[in-house]
Amino acid sequence: MPLSRRSPPDQRLESFIAAPEGALGLLRALARGPGADWLYAEGAAGTGKTHLGRALCAEAEQAGRRAAYLPLRAAAGRLGEALEALDAADVVALDGLDAIAGDRADEVALFDFHNRTRAAGRGVLYLAAAAPAALPLVLPDLRSRLGQCIRIALRPLADAGRREVLRDRARRRGLVLEEAAIAWLLPRPGRDLPQLLALLERIDRESLAAQRRVTGPVLRSALGAE
Repeated sequence: MPLSRRSPPDQRLESFIAAPEGALGLLRALARGPGADWLYAEGAAGTGKTHLGRALCAEAEQAGRRAAYLPLRAAAGRLGEALEALDAADVVALDGLDAIAGDRADEVALFDFHNRTRAAGRGVLYLAAAAPAALPLVLPDLRSRLGQCIRIALRPLADAGRREVLRDRARRRGLVLEEAAIAWLLPRPGRDLPQLLALLERIDRESLAAQRRVTGPVLRSALGAE
């Protein structure tokens, strides 16, 4: 089970585009020292929840602290065992609360983890698709505990923000991505930010294989049948 993963180098707090005001400061405080406020980040798919979870862990590790990131979907139905393995971590990011909402045994395990981790002075970031009040939780006490965290509301990026993300990711890869290429990619129907970033990785591979800049033919090759 992937209890702890090394975060990809482009998933850092400083590379998160258009974060809500004050959010990055709260995350850095949680990553770097005990006693910081616990956080609950909520947002639809593609708003950057996983990025923030992994970035928090990377920030904590840079500060010399032990960190763990757990996608709860991978632990659904056996969450108690998975959470026990995280008791040695100083900072934990739990991604996808909606995956275990409604399973009483998993909710009890999370409630117990919350209480013992709080008592030990460690830090937790919860990540979910919706606010605690909107999740189909069956344990009122768990909903109450989650509601005590400081909430960060994530919103989908407009085209200007998605354009900035593509520029930033391309720059970090050393990829020359011209504005015309970005303008061509953005309006493709049904393409959210995670799909765009996956496509950027394909474009990077095609560009390296062809040893050429990102041109129309390289884009068409990366898109394949699309």
